[in-house]
Amino acid sequence: MGAPATTPSQTVGPFFALPQGMLWDDGPELVPADREGAFVLRGVLRDGNGDPVPDGVIEIWQADEQGRFDHPDDPRPESSGWQGFGRCGTDPEGRFWFRTVKPGPLPTPGGQTEAPHIDVTVLARGMLNRVVTRVYFPDEAANDTDPVLSAVPAQRRDTLIGVAEADGVRFDIRLQGDGETVFFAV
Repeated sequence: MGAPATTPSQTVGPFFALPQGMLWDDGPELVPADREGAFVLRGVLRDGNGDPVPDGVIEIWQADEQGRFDHPDDPRPESSGWQGFGRCGTDPEGRFWFRTVKPGPLPTPGGQTEAPHIDVTVLARGMLNRVVTRVYFPDEAANDTDPVLSAVPAQRRDTLIGVAEADGVRFDIRLQGDGETVFFAV
């Protein structure tokens, strides 16, 4: 008797393709280039072999510069009006980018403070479910006391901290293998 056949419920590849409407022209541009504090977050999405993933989708969501969300679950009364959401497909070399601003620190329900960070979702071929991670900012003193980052083993934290570049921050994502990015169960 041979091995059982793979069914569509067991894999999304080669079925995953970017549906029309999933991406939009200004999806990576959360803010205009001339906004004070605007920077580019860029990176490369790689698979377990280290090869670029040319057909992935990266989404980010984040607080504004004061650490506020325009969301009913944000307990602070002032609405920021900040959408804080972007989406970018990867190019043939697995590259993605976003123009955004650095978010402010966020309060936790337990009264702690989270360091400024951007939440990241990855969708790609061969993945049944999205994966979720965070990008923290390099040289941010609050990283040392962030409750989420502190819960990650010290030897893996570097996979969550971006690298400063002249015009922004680089954050490469590795889906598996050596140097795999830390992903969170949400």
